[in-house]
Amino acid sequence: MRIIACALIAVTFLAACENNGLRQVTSRGDGPDEFIVVPSKPLEEPTSFTALPAPTPGGINRTDQLPLQESVEKLGGQRGSPTAPIPARDAALVNRASRFGVDPGIRASLAEQDAEFRRRQSRLTQIRLFPEDLYNRAYRREALDPGRTAQIYRRAGVPTPTAPPR
Repeated sequence: MRIIACALIAVTFLAACENNGLRQVTSRGDGPDEFIVVPSKPLEEPTSFTALPAPTPGGINRTDQLPLQESVEKLGGQRGSPTAPIPARDAALVNRASRFGVDPGIRASLAEQDAEFRRRQSRLTQIRLFPEDLYNRAYRREALDPGRTAQIYRRAGVPTPTAPPR
């Protein structure tokens, strides 16, 4: 009896050590959302107050954050228009990637398929004795077994690197 009680206490303590990290991104309460707050750039004093540009209602402010543009610039790139022509240095990469055709509505199609997949997976998933990672639960059947996949490719004659031990 003491062994069972000790085992239950040990399991309880181990369950308390669970850490979902960033995998659990749904809000668990009515508290503040720390991802909404974006700090603004510091105010700058212009060299001449008479040479200020005219205000643009609804436009961007010099202190507004532009996270996509700033992250691309910090990484050494240049963010252009999404409808701009493909730069010459990237033409070979784009041609190779699109050699089997390009679906212009791929993002919308994948978003719709993923929403349908998650809807089907959520029918009876609320009944659980122990909490489980939502991402792993939804995509469990989509995960690849590296050893099995390597064997399938080897049987087909595809040269494959050695897989790490399980």
